[in-house]
Amino acid sequence: MVMRTRNVSKLPLLEAGPNSPLAKPDWAYVDKPDLDAFTVEDWQILDRQRVVYDAEQRAAQALRMLAAMANDTTFGYVINNYRHCLQSATMALRDGHDEETVVVALFHDIGFITCPETHGAFAAALLGPLISDKNIWMLEHHDLFQGHHVHDHPDTDPNARERWRGHPHFEWTAEYVAKYDQNAISATYENAPLDAFVPIVNRVFARPPRIRPRG
Repeated sequence: MVMRTRNVSKLPLLEAGPNSPLAKPDWAYVDKPDLDAFTVEDWQILDRQRVVYDAEQRAAQALRMLAAMANDTTFGYVINNYRHCLQSATMALRDGHDEETVVVALFHDIGFITCPETHGAFAAALLGPLISDKNIWMLEHHDLFQGHHVHDHPDTDPNARERWRGHPHFEWTAEYVAKYDQNAISATYENAPLDAFVPIVNRVFARPPRIRPRG
């Protein structure tokens, strides 16, 4: 069978240009056709401007990603994923956890709808350079640990987490899921609004990022 691609000429196209606006009026564009054409001076301009841009935009864009879910529907839970994240963060805050843990709770399921099979890794990738190894591990494994609480689901092994018992972060992951995840699904729980978390998110996202080795 011959697979045919869609004729590009039939795709709707946006009008080319103009340049996207710069974040600062005194900044400069690097207008080259491809990365191969960039010079050392071009990279110096971009790197200098990016330091400021990242400091101002990193937290703001993550918060916008979460806020975009505010009016989403639900497939059966009584609250949507946005409210679940707010509930989780509110519970962690009320229990006196540090700011990092509150932010981790706020974003732990940010990928739950767009990448459900890997949403823990998605959140860990988003926050990983800014948080502890303990919370990275928790994010990466929290969905598996949740199986302990969905023991009647026909396709879930409630004992799947046991392969990790003895790991240094096992107990924290089990505690997080029990206290701030599997029970953060109530329509009557009075959670804090997203705006209440903005200063905390800004402080955590302002941390110098850690570079984790690849591979």
